[in-house]
Amino acid sequence: MITVSGTVETKLSPEKAFAFLSEFENTSEWDPSTPVMDKLTPGPVAVGHRYHAESEFRGKRQSLEYEVIELTDRHIKLRGENKTVTAFDSVDVSPSDQGSLVKYTAEFSIKGPAKILQPFLKPAFMSLRDPALNGIRDTLNSLASR
Repeated sequence: MITVSGTVETKLSPEKAFAFLSEFENTSEWDPSTPVMDKLTPGPVAVGHRYHAESEFRGKRQSLEYEVIELTDRHIKLRGENKTVTAFDSVDVSPSDQGSLVKYTAEFSIKGPAKILQPFLKPAFMSLRDPALNGIRDTLNSLASR
């Protein structure tokens, strides 16, 4: 499994930061590698809710179906899957002196015959980290200044 993780500090309160990030349909607002994130299940976010994502990876657009598998007051974890990869995305929000700390973790496991290439794909997955973290920080700071 390839793990991409990082933490950013934002000016937005933990409650507002988590409210925004747990609505996973907002992902395309902060993650430049995910231009499409459609909510498939109506209503407030809950365990079992499903999303359709289209992510760009190595110049190709790939579809994934996500499902919320864990949800608490400041933690959400989703499982995404298509024929070539299983992904787990989690967001954890905690208070900080300035507002909130947001930890974002994405774990990827290649499936099928391509699994042998997983160690060679790690740099490509790691390149997704900083743009996503910067997007989280900048988007939440923008919301804090409204």
